[in-house]
Amino acid sequence: KCGKDDLVSRIGFSGAQMGTEVGKRAAEEYKKAGWKASDTRVVSAWKQDVTVCGDRVKAAKKAFDASVPGVKTINVPTDNTPTGAQDKIAATITANSKVKNWVVWGCNDENTMGGVTALQNAGVGPDHVIGVGLGAYLACKEWQTDKKTGMKAALFINGKDVGALAVQTMYDKLKNGKDFPKEAFAPTTMIDHSNWKSSGLTCS
Repeated sequence: KCGKDDLVSRIGFSGAQMGTEVGKRAAEEYKKAGWKASDTRVVSAWKQDVTVCGDRVKAAKKAFDASVPGVKTINVPTDNTPTGAQDKIAATITANSKVKNWVVWGCNDENTMGGVTALQNAGVGPDHVIGVGLGAYLACKEWQTDKKTGMKAALFINGKDVGALAVQTMYDKLKNGKDFPKEAFAPTTMIDHSNWKSSGLTCS
C-alpha cells in the first residue's frame, strides 16, 4: 500500500473541501429560514459506488450537522442524472409526506436540481426548500429570472482555475526550483441569485 509520500503531485478539486462548503451554506440557509429540526429532512443524493461522490456528501453532512445538529438525513441512491435523481427523490417525498421543510444536496448539480424539481412537482413551495448545488451549471438556470426557486446556492467549480494552478506550479518549479506541492486545490466559490453573473460563470 503506498503512502501519501509515494503519490504523484495532484492538482484539482478536493471532494471533502467542496462538500464542506455545501454543508456550511446549507446550514446558513437553514438558520436564516428559522426552521425546526423536527419538521425538516435533508436529502443527500448521489451515485453510491462513486467514491468522490461519497467524499462530497459525507463532508456536507459533517459540516451541516456540526452547525445545525438534530436534522435527520435521508440518503438517496441515484444515477447522478437530473431525471434519475428526480424520480428517486420524488419517491422519498411521497414516503415522507408529513415533512414540511427540505434541504437538498448531492454529488453534483444534477442531484440537487433533480431534488428541487421533485419537490416543486410535489407542491412544496420554494420557501420550504433549500437546495445547494455543486457545480452551479444547472443552478444558474434557476437564477436567470427573479422567479423564486428552491435552489438557494451552488458551489461554482471553475475548470480554468485548475489549469491556471497547474501552470503556476509548473512555472514555480522550472523558474524558481520550488517543489511541487503534494496536493494543490483550485479555489471554489459559493454563488447564488445575487452574485452568479459577477462570478465568471457562463450559464448556457
